[in-house]
Amino acid sequence: METVDALLTRDRRDDRPALVDATGREFDVHWLCTTAWKSGNFLRHAGIREGVTVGVVGDGPLALEAFFGTTLLEGRTQFEPPTDLATRVEVRALVAPVDALERYELPRGAQRVGYGDKPDEPDVHHFDAGLWSENPSFPPLSVSPETDILTDGNRIYTHEDVLATARDVIDEHGFESGERVVVRAPLSEPRTVVAGVIAPLLAEAVIVLTGDADAATDRGDYAVSTDEAPEPRRIDPASVSLH
Repeated sequence: METVDALLTRDRRDDRPALVDATGREFDVHWLCTTAWKSGNFLRHAGIREGVTVGVVGDGPLALEAFFGTTLLEGRTQFEPPTDLATRVEVRALVAPVDALERYELPRGAQRVGYGDKPDEPDVHHFDAGLWSENPSFPPLSVSPETDILTDGNRIYTHEDVLATARDVIDEHGFESGERVVVRAPLSEPRTVVAGVIAPLLAEAVIVLTGDADAATDRGDYAVSTDEAPEPRRIDPASVSLH
C-alpha cells in the first residue's frame, strides 16, 4: 500500500467499526469509504484537485470525510487553518461548521463549504446535502506516493511520508484490528492525523473522536494526547517522527 486512497477502496468495505464520534455513535468501514467517495465527488465541484489546499475546521466525522474526499482528489488538507487565508492563493476551499465560516477570510475564488445547519447565504455550499445527493462511487485512481496530502501551513507532507510514519506508529505501539485509538490532540498537528487517523485505518483499528474528555465513550486502548490520559497507552504527537 503506497497511498492513503488505497485505504478507501471498494474491496475494504465491510461492517467492521471504523469510527466512533463524540456521542458514542459508531460508523462502519462501508460508511467511511462510501462517504469519502461522495465527499470527493462533491468537492470536485468546488475545484479541488492536485496542488490545491482545503482548510478543514472541526474534529468530527464530517471533518474527517472532507479530508478523505480531498485526498481522493489529490489535494492537500490543512486542519484548523488560521482565519486569515486571504493571501494563501493555493487555498481553494474551506470546509467548516456553517456558523464558523464567517470568521474566515479566503482568497478570491475560494469556495465556502458549510456543514451542520443549512447555510442561509446562497454562495455557501451545504456539505451535508451534497453528501446525500452525490454518487456513492469514485473512479479508479492512480495517485503517486509523492502527492501532497497534509500541511500545517509551513511544511507539506506526502502520501509516502504519512504512510511510512503510520507504519512506524503501528510497529512501535502495536495497534491491532478492533482496538480503539482515542484522538484527544488537535488535528491541526499533522502528527496527530497520522497517529490518530491514518495508523488506525492502516491497522484496521477504530478511530475514536472526542468532544468531552471525561465522556465514557472516550475510553480506548490507546490515546493520542498531549496530556496524561486515562488509557493504559498514550501516544504524544510530539514523539511521532513524521518523515
